[in-house]
Amino acid sequence: MSVFKGPKSPFYQYDFQIDGRRFHGSTKAKNKKDADAVERELKAKAKADLEQEKKTGSGPITMRFAAGRYWTEVGEHHKQAKDTFRELERLVGFFGKDKRLDEIKDADVAAFVSWRRKQTVKGRKASKDGTPAPLIAPRTVNAGTILLSAIFLRAERTWRYSLPHKPHWRSHMLKQPQERVRELDQHEGEALDAAVRDDYAPWLEFARLTGLRRNETLIRWQNVNIFAKRITTIGKGNREVSTPITPDVQAILDQCVDENGVRHHPEFVFTFVCKRTRNGQVRGRRYPITSEGAKTQWRRLRERAKVQDFRFHDIRHDVATKLLRATGNLKLVQRALNHSDIKTTTKYAAVYDDDVAAALAAVGNSRNNPRTDAKDVA
Repeated sequence: MSVFKGPKSPFYQYDFQIDGRRFHGSTKAKNKKDADAVERELKAKAKADLEQEKKTGSGPITMRFAAGRYWTEVGEHHKQAKDTFRELERLVGFFGKDKRLDEIKDADVAAFVSWRRKQTVKGRKASKDGTPAPLIAPRTVNAGTILLSAIFLRAERTWRYSLPHKPHWRSHMLKQPQERVRELDQHEGEALDAAVRDDYAPWLEFARLTGLRRNETLIRWQNVNIFAKRITTIGKGNREVSTPITPDVQAILDQCVDENGVRHHPEFVFTFVCKRTRNGQVRGRRYPITSEGAKTQWRRLRERAKVQDFRFHDIRHDVATKLLRATGNLKLVQRALNHSDIKTTTKYAAVYDDDVAAALAAVGNSRNNPRTDAKDVA
């Protein structure tokens, strides 16, 4: 009997074979008549799938298989592989491991987006005073949709599966707020410099001089070419990031060796001094600054300096705006920030436009107050 009721589930189960392939699972039906109807539909679908496989060489693909193959071929090589793995787990958990890609329609994606946008940052709950926990950002919600669309694209183009009714991805993307351009004023910069720990000071100064992203600042000595006067590493999108070693940058590198010229660490440039013995680290010894350690220290630094509404990434904006003001050269700013497309850099043009407007206003004022010629002076 291919439909039966097991001892551990209130639902009838199905178990049948077609051309040597076994199909089994729950019918989600609690009575025999409904279970038989579900089984007939499943058999018909299974036969159609097998016919398609004979004709095209590829049958249906499930979420579990697609996510696993995508992880092996693409995801585990991402710079933020852990984030990709968590997002894949989330997709499989929501849609179900046995959900077929060709069964995922626009309504399913819309349901996923709706579910995600109700979730809070790191699963936080409302505070004791009733303040609601912050919801995850639209960018975070979009990350799942983008990953699912990438799986679909690879399934079609690389794995050669037929997905004729794929969702219209663009319609499911949430609108993201335009990235702001935040600049440090003189007092904020001085407050940060005064509040930073001595061992983290070279790293912070390096970030403020170069405008590199946080992970790009955690350089290794192998990235440093003293003779070519360049620091070259791999940044966002696995693109090469090149930074010139200016005299100020060289002064920072010199702080990362002791009085005998021995590097503080054989591999990593920036290190910190352990404040207490724990987790295998010994008080007083130096260890490499990690990505998580940098996040923690930046948060504490902002609190000590009392600098509000300023993210680490805003250091990058600060460098860009100051460089544009000094040079007026947008192409130069593009190269300094290692932007692959100058369109990304044009968001800083508004800052420069303000300076141009101020200069034009000054010209206007000078026209309204004409110069007095020397011959008119008694």
